[in-house]
Amino acid sequence: EFNYAIVDEVDSILIDEARTPLIISGPTQESTQLYYKVDRFTRRLQKEKHFTLDEKTKTVALNENGVAEAEKYFSVPNLYDLNYMDLVHAINQSLKAHFLFNRDVDYMVKDGQVIIVDEFTGRLMPGRRYSDGLHQALEAKEGVKVEEEYQTLASITFQNYFRMYKKLAGMTGTAATEAAEFMHIYKLDVVEIPTNKPLRRIEHPDVIYRTAREKWNAVSEEIIELNKIGRPVLVGTISIEKSEKLSAMLRKKGIKHVVLNAKYHELEAQIIAQAGRIGAVTIATNMAGRGVDILLGGNPEFLAKEALKKAGLDPGQATPEQFQKAYEEALKITQEEHEKVVALGGLQIVGTERHESRRIDNQLRGRAGRQGDPGSSRFYLSLEDDLMRIFGSDRLSGLMARIGMSEGVPIQHPMVTRAIERAQKQVEAQNFSIRKHLLEYDDVMNKQRETIYRQRREILEGKDLRDYFFNLFDSLIEWYLDQYANKDKHPDDWDREALQQALFAQFSIDLSQLNLKWDEITYEELYSALSNHIREIYSQKEKLLAPERMREFERLILLQVIDARWKDHLLEMDYLKEGIGLRGYGQRDPLIEYKKESYEMFQQMLDRIEEDAVRYLFLIQPVVETEMPKRKEQPIYYQKPQETAAAAGGAYLKQARPLIPGKKKKH
Repeated sequence: EFNYAIVDEVDSILIDEARTPLIISGPTQESTQLYYKVDRFTRRLQKEKHFTLDEKTKTVALNENGVAEAEKYFSVPNLYDLNYMDLVHAINQSLKAHFLFNRDVDYMVKDGQVIIVDEFTGRLMPGRRYSDGLHQALEAKEGVKVEEEYQTLASITFQNYFRMYKKLAGMTGTAATEAAEFMHIYKLDVVEIPTNKPLRRIEHPDVIYRTAREKWNAVSEEIIELNKIGRPVLVGTISIEKSEKLSAMLRKKGIKHVVLNAKYHELEAQIIAQAGRIGAVTIATNMAGRGVDILLGGNPEFLAKEALKKAGLDPGQATPEQFQKAYEEALKITQEEHEKVVALGGLQIVGTERHESRRIDNQLRGRAGRQGDPGSSRFYLSLEDDLMRIFGSDRLSGLMARIGMSEGVPIQHPMVTRAIERAQKQVEAQNFSIRKHLLEYDDVMNKQRETIYRQRREILEGKDLRDYFFNLFDSLIEWYLDQYANKDKHPDDWDREALQQALFAQFSIDLSQLNLKWDEITYEELYSALSNHIREIYSQKEKLLAPERMREFERLILLQVIDARWKDHLLEMDYLKEGIGLRGYGQRDPLIEYKKESYEMFQQMLDRIEEDAVRYLFLIQPVVETEMPKRKEQPIYYQKPQETAAAAGGAYLKQARPLIPGKKKKH
């Protein structure tokens, strides 16, 4: 039961992760060789000549020249022919992998595997894979083994998952900027709680340079100056690549420092715990959600453990007396250092780039000046930063030109800071729009998901399906008779051969065994004869199996059919969602079209579930074996449908749309 949830770092889960669906997937039988071949093709392409790239909307697509190049390379007459949809899909994913995803920024390669890096926390996410063939495209790009592709078996967005709870609440230090989204999507109010102690952190205005090179030089000089007086520095970067670049610069200058990014995640707690000591320089990638207090002067507990290790003792094996003695010595050192660090102004935060979200910047700033301690923060930016380059206004560039910035000379101006915040708000608004749009589409799937899972739950809880199947028998008989022996037609005009094939494919019955007098029979008599005959076959199976075992098989069959059909439906819905945007060119609302077509597809899936369940039920061949030693139960064998049976009625089953019990079809 989803009664209530209290979510820690609620903005990270409900906002940042909102675009990430929770997926249960299983392997497919698709070959991975296509990804290698497509990757070789993608490496030949040139920007503008063969494809267009829009970094603002994060889209990349082949242009006319690119399409012609692909048709020539893969020897296909028309790339967008339905027969080559898999190839088009693989090309699109390869383009994304090469031109929208960057190594050591969006992912890293470790032990021959492509591992996703969380863009908001900088942590590695082992076990997670990009869906829809994108991860395979990245593996081909990096020259590692391309793992088999996975197909979605079940999917739900974070938004709809958490909206299932009757009561929802959460905590975070950075929710105020997203108050509107929390209310719009989750109907949650944001309440600000005052700080425990007065805030003493000084937030200096941003410093902006013309080029990234000038900015990095200024950052390293700032670190060197602060390091000379012993003031601890925490430097925030937005990617592994940037953190390692700065680390190399500091090594050349002889500045001792530690790096905290996805590559050194195991040492995270230890690195953060000592980031407040005198002379400490810590470079961290995306501090979001680290959740460890940086204590000015250092953490005595970690220091005590280090002292025990140096003395040759395992901290986990040390006696309470040994640990207490080491802790008291460490506490004395950290208290002395604490006073010195406070006198120097506390921890200095140096931001090297503004994140797309203001919340991530605020989380970095919030590492300094905690619990009444002093501290300060300053961001160093350049016009070449991604945020400024993609979303910065021409007005800002014009301002820089008028001021006449010279090499290495920064600008500090409230107008610049406001322009940067406007750019961030623009990105946040765009991302909110994407999340809202995603939710509108997932809400359509959510209603279908609830229907299917409610059916599954009823089956799993032991619902008696005997009457359900009897209703299905009658609905299917009525459907087939309407198709091939319509009551409004004379019996001479009935298509007996087609009816025979359809009933054999559906129920495995032979009409000739019924000894029907076709010259005299009426629609009602035919319906009654078929219904009684099918019930008789069912009763014979039930008698052989025993009623309780028959109920078990009915549940098993229906569950398997629902799961198989739902899996296929999810794939078809993905294809529908991919192409539905094109309806906008025909002056149609894509969302309304998606709702309409997805409803029709869902109804067809329900029809198929009912058809399949009945067909498999009649294909069960109970086999009663003689008792074997040490065996209490008689084994029952489930015979899978034969190809010949399926082929026999295939043409007629395509037309079949059996009734949902309780609903009548219009004729």
